[in-house]
Amino acid sequence: MTTPFPFTAVVGQDDLRLALLLNAVSPSVGGVLVRGEKGTAKSTAVRALSALLPEVAVVPGCRFSCDPAAPDPGCPDGPHDGTAGGARPARMVELPVGASEDRLVGALDIERALAEGVKAFEPGLLAAAHRGILYVDEVNLLHDHLVDLLLDAAAMGASYVEREGVSVRHAARFLLVGTMNPEEGELRPQLLDRFGLTVEVAASREPDQRVEVVRRRLAYDDDPAGFAARWADEEAAVRRRIAAARELLPSVRLGDGALRQIAATCAAFEVDGMRADIVMARTATALAAWAGRTEVLAEDVRQAALLALPHRRRRNPFDAPGLDEDKLDETLEEFSGDDDPDPDGDGDGPHGGGDGPGGGGGQPEPDEGPAGDDSGARPEAGEGEPAPGGGGRQTPVRAAEPFRTKVLSVPGIGEGAAGRRSRARSEHGRTTGARRPEGTLTKLHLAATVRAAAPHQRARGRSGRGLVVRRDDLRQATREGREGNLVLFVVDASGSMAARQRMGAVKGAVLSLLLDAYQRRDKVGLVTFRGSAADLALPPTSSVDAAAARLESLPTGGRTPLAAGLLKAHDVLRVERLRDPARRPLVVVVTDGRATGGPEPVALASRSARLFAAEGVASVVVDCESGPVRLGLAGQLAGELGGTAVTLDELRADSIAGLVKDVQRRAA
Repeated sequence: MTTPFPFTAVVGQDDLRLALLLNAVSPSVGGVLVRGEKGTAKSTAVRALSALLPEVAVVPGCRFSCDPAAPDPGCPDGPHDGTAGGARPARMVELPVGASEDRLVGALDIERALAEGVKAFEPGLLAAAHRGILYVDEVNLLHDHLVDLLLDAAAMGASYVEREGVSVRHAARFLLVGTMNPEEGELRPQLLDRFGLTVEVAASREPDQRVEVVRRRLAYDDDPAGFAARWADEEAAVRRRIAAARELLPSVRLGDGALRQIAATCAAFEVDGMRADIVMARTATALAAWAGRTEVLAEDVRQAALLALPHRRRRNPFDAPGLDEDKLDETLEEFSGDDDPDPDGDGDGPHGGGDGPGGGGGQPEPDEGPAGDDSGARPEAGEGEPAPGGGGRQTPVRAAEPFRTKVLSVPGIGEGAAGRRSRARSEHGRTTGARRPEGTLTKLHLAATVRAAAPHQRARGRSGRGLVVRRDDLRQATREGREGNLVLFVVDASGSMAARQRMGAVKGAVLSLLLDAYQRRDKVGLVTFRGSAADLALPPTSSVDAAAARLESLPTGGRTPLAAGLLKAHDVLRVERLRDPARRPLVVVVTDGRATGGPEPVALASRSARLFAAEGVASVVVDCESGPVRLGLAGQLAGELGGTAVTLDELRADSIAGLVKDVQRRAA
């Protein structure tokens, strides 16, 4: 068995360690979502935590880890009344990104259930994680339906498997820990809210601390057992402290003053619902127990807010999670209660107090400079007018306020990753037919199975009321749901688009479509063209936030190399088709249709557009032409692409009703 890296040997990452330890003290806090760049010890810290948890008393032979002192009365392996108990270490179960639904919740043997009337159930990962840790690396890359199942089980403390009226239930209470790299896409807000705490982690910029990280990692790789032995005393001390905090937890008093501060803080930051209040209360109580106190102080409430609120505050989906600490301090000061043991808030505070790993905490240092700072894009003399060679550029223009759009879908039926945009054959959705299963049966079509078995009952010697079902009779339900697509934006950033008011409207329209892509679980890419060439500003990614950031800093000016932009987009689609052949693309060209860059620009742009039409790529041209005299060039481009054109005004939800039908009609 591999020796895990010691938890106490992790360098820095105080917030991460504190959040994990608080959940170890009080699992009712609700788990941790760890956000951060790659290589920041996210997985290392989580895997190391399991070694610190106390042993678990279990019923021997029970596949669902029932507690002998209070066995689950509905356990599929029960009843366990009067059974002597044993003990085992707490488990950490890892859920792979590519896991199936059956692997997560367990599988029911439908064939035996129909033919023999027995519940033959094979437990899944939720059963294995009961009373332990369920770790989901890259939780933002899990399919939505798996995340829904996972968080429902975490909320209810039980897992249900139901197939055509046959159901199995078992307990599933676990510490849920998820890690993610925000560059690869965000979780939906309602799923973010289901994690009790969140922490942001980043690699240290201090040379001494980075040296220590490397030194410890090399020492561990050379001799894992010896390295762990050198940290055994520190590990044992933290293990004892967790046990002591668990014992103290029921005695901790959460006074009315602290409760008022919690409620006022949640109201001040406009968080939705009441889950944040409850999580903050549990976290503050766990903090007091971890510090060895029986009273919740103002510093506990402050630290609880820093851990429980950043991912819950009401925000634009493109904003990074965070909390205004000055506003937090003002709110806590305003609502400090008389019964608060530390009314002046002058205790050690969340950045001090407590010893040992995680004794501190607090928020990571803010990034240098505000988001969207244009200080690196100062206009030079002469900027704002296109240069003859296409080298002119303008200061980036801020996007107009985004608006709600209706769906732009790819015609036909695909088989891509689950999403919310275009029609697709899927494991989830409405049933449209039946087929013979290929491999393991996952979704039984009961009526088709009965029809297949009925003609053979006499030959099989049926004598009673039961139906004699064989493996060959089983039918898999075929279902139709929705898929996510690759939405590739091709944005004209040339001088003809450089009027600041118009470019602001264009960016607002693209931002609105990006928001729609975020909600529909698409991948997005961004190609821009200006001057004499096109640029892949953002390779296809699930991080819509990254696309919004690139759009915000997009400069304009120069000639209009439309053909270069289309050819670059075509090349991006070719490469992406090799990487993810099942994901269908939707190309959104944002331009006024002019082509002035390169030799024979109009003819070359026309030939480039016809490449998309020949391959049947769904496309939409957002016509940005303005003024009393319109040339209709964007409409001509849409015809050559085999797509449709829509003006900026028509993109709005109340003006776009006929657009999808037009796209489908042209593609038919």
